[in-house]
Amino acid sequence: MRLNRYLARAGVASRRHSESMIVSGRVKLNGETVVSLATQVRPGSDVVTVDDRPLNAPGVRWCYLLNKPAGYLTTMHDPFDRPTVAALIEDIPERVFPVGRLDRDSEGLLLFTNDGALGYRLMHPRFGIEKEYHVLVKGVPREGTLSRLRAGVMIEGRTTAKAGVDMLRRTEGGTWLSMVLHEGRKRQIRRMCDRVGHPVRRLIRVRLGGLADRDLPAGKWRALTESEIGVLEPEARSAG
Repeated sequence: MRLNRYLARAGVASRRHSESMIVSGRVKLNGETVVSLATQVRPGSDVVTVDDRPLNAPGVRWCYLLNKPAGYLTTMHDPFDRPTVAALIEDIPERVFPVGRLDRDSEGLLLFTNDGALGYRLMHPRFGIEKEYHVLVKGVPREGTLSRLRAGVMIEGRTTAKAGVDMLRRTEGGTWLSMVLHEGRKRQIRRMCDRVGHPVRRLIRVRLGGLADRDLPAGKWRALTESEIGVLEPEARSAG
């Protein structure tokens, strides 16, 4: 992470004040004075001092994004030795966990972090964070059917929350829909579509809050940038 962020996380000063301290030559990295604001720190291995006093490494939050392919369970361990997402992120050096779930047959964006509070805020229904899915369903739903999905359908005695539902395009295999949900009941989209007579053939999560990535290949992961984490944090706070 950037040095000014490291200092702020360690409780030395705000990011802006930390920048002033760096530029004025008060900060050393592994014994060498650094004045560049672009300096990067490897928490846990680099030694940072301010006015020659060493800092304790701050608690570091890690966030990664995986484009999950079909065929993997969203869990880090499976007692039946079925394929899990753990196999796809084994090169991530930090200990992280998946935020929310995509069922085994579903695809798309899956967030991993070591920040339990952030994960809770992003996925708990009461915070209302949007999740967008592209869904291939059997047949061609009529406008009245789409309206039913938008208004909510009854599943196990409880009506689903209002959802954003739009038709994207028709194909030989069925119809692609965009569905935007603010809740995440188990296999919710599949059950909603079954309820209105248009079973799901393929389901892909394409957006989590303000976070999307159309270029991330299936089965690959990447670290989130500071700006992307910054997008998620305000959404999670304001939603609560």
